[in-house]
Amino acid sequence: MKKVLLLGDSIRMGYDDYVKELLDGKCEVYYDAEDNGRFAAYTLWQMNQMFRKYGPFDVVHWNNGYWDMNVEAPMQTALYPVEEYSYLLRRIAREIRQNGAKVIFALTTPIAETGTAADNTGTGADSISYNDAWVRAYNEAAMKVMQEENVPVNDLYTLMKQDENCYKCEDKLHLTEEGYRLCAKQAAEMILTVLETE
Repeated sequence: MKKVLLLGDSIRMGYDDYVKELLDGKCEVYYDAEDNGRFAAYTLWQMNQMFRKYGPFDVVHWNNGYWDMNVEAPMQTALYPVEEYSYLLRRIAREIRQNGAKVIFALTTPIAETGTAADNTGTGADSISYNDAWVRAYNEAAMKVMQEENVPVNDLYTLMKQDENCYKCEDKLHLTEEGYRLCAKQAAEMILTVLETE
């Protein structure tokens, strides 16, 4: 059976179980249920641990963004400016391929209104700032990298924009169950499509 790895931040943690359900009997789906992939540099490290423990994989579906673009006081700028974010995305994509897997990158989901929220996955982060202008800028940079690397993109941004509140829950950052289920459905469909092209 084909092996699939899911990587990414708390948005991934919201849809990973649903992806596993949707692919049950078709693929073995792996992810770190306890650890948030946070920012791209952390995801790079986490990816390596998953490869060491479970690899190789056939497909890796991954997202990053919110943590990288976060401006957390007393810092005055993003944790990883766009140029550094782009470098890390390219490195992750190449590392995945070097380990024999196909890659799918998922865009960061949109923001309906600017604000700040606590991370809800136990990392202890209490000030993740969010702004849709940042999301658009980082998604644009990610799209450029993925186009250059010939990596298919799962456009979760457009998917979530179908709702006037972008399927946001009360904290305005994370998604409702309906939002996560929609993300999972689109992710699962893309994973199967990529596997069928082998």
